Parts: sequence; structure tokens; C-alpha cells
Amino acid sequence: MRFRLTPRETSFYDMFAASADNIVTGSKLLMELLGAEPSARAEISERMRAAEHAGDDATHAIFHQLNSSFITPFDREDIYRLASSLDDIMDFMEEAVDLVVLYQIEELPKGVEQQIEVLARAAELTAEAMPHLRTMDNLTEYWIEVNRLENQADQIHRKLLAHLFNGKYDAIEVLKLKQIVDVLEEAADAFEHVANTVETIAVKES
Repeated sequence: MRFRLTPRETSFYDMFAASADNIVTGSKLLMELLGAEPSARAEISERMRAAEHAGDDATHAIFHQLNSSFITPFDREDIYRLASSLDDIMDFMEEAVDLVVLYQIEELPKGVEQQIEVLARAAELTAEAMPHLRTMDNLTEYWIEVNRLENQADQIHRKLLAHLFNGKYDAIEVLKLKQIVDVLEEAADAFEHVANTVETIAVKES
């Protein structure tokens, strides 16, 4: 890592860690949704909405700190990109849960549990990685594994689409379920965007 003569604002590290921890909370709520009866889903959706609001607050705090800091730990555009990508993950997870409730889905198609398991693992890895931004150590395996998980998510998503279009579901149900699995796929993409941003930061700081 480059030697610097100027002090750096370090509270960003704690805020990124808090944002990632909140994403783990969101992923656990997704897992909880899988095993919940339809009548219990609205309450899970409320908790997910609260987690998403907490994520928004964390993102706004990072932006406020960015706008008020003369010295930052790494490039301003990378701080903005990282915060925005973390926020996107929570937005997509909250949207997926909300759609399940709004569309009154009785049973999610087989394969959605695999999508959510991938997201839960990516959330754990992301939360573990954020504290390492302080030193930029031990991050390579993180972004490699998240990229692998995103490829796995792509395969699961394609299989789900094939399943939805096999004639088992009526047209309206296909539209509803496809929107849900598409949003979960977008969450997987957002995890990859976070990992790619971390890789960019690490390369610049090396």
C-alpha cells in the first residue's frame, strides 16, 4: 500500500462495515421468507423494509461524510460507487420480498432457494471483506469467490426461467414469478459490482 504523508478520514471503514452487516440482515430475512407461511410474509416484509431504510441511512451517512471530508481513504468516485452498490443490494432484496407479498405468491418455484442461498453466501463474504479495506490485505479471494457466485447465480436464473416457461404456470403467474427471480438476479449482479469496486480500489492502493 502506498505510503501517505496526509491523514485520512477513517470513519468510512466503519460505515462500509455497518452497511455490509445490514445486508447480512437482509439476506437472513430472505432465508426466513423461504420457510414462512404466506400469512407470515407481511411481517417479514416489514422487517425487510426497516432494514432497507437502515441501509439508506448508512448510504446517506457515507455520502455526507464524503462531501464534508477533505482527505478520504481512497478515491472519492470509488467511495461513491462502493456505497451505491451496497445500497443497490439492499434495494433489490427488499423489492423481491415486497413483490412476493404484493403478488400474494402461494409457493415460490423450485430454484429460488438456491438463488437466495447464493445471495446469503455473498452477503457473508462481503461483510467479512469490508474491514479489510483498512489494510487492503486478504481481499483477492473475496472478489474471486463473489464473481464465481455471480456466475452460479446466472446459471440458477437461466434454469428458473426455463422452468417458468415450461407450460406449468399460467401467463400471469409467469410474469409475477419472473419479476421476482429477475430482481434476485439483479441482487447477485450488485454483489459482483461491489466486489469489482473493491478490486479496483485494491489495485489503485497497491
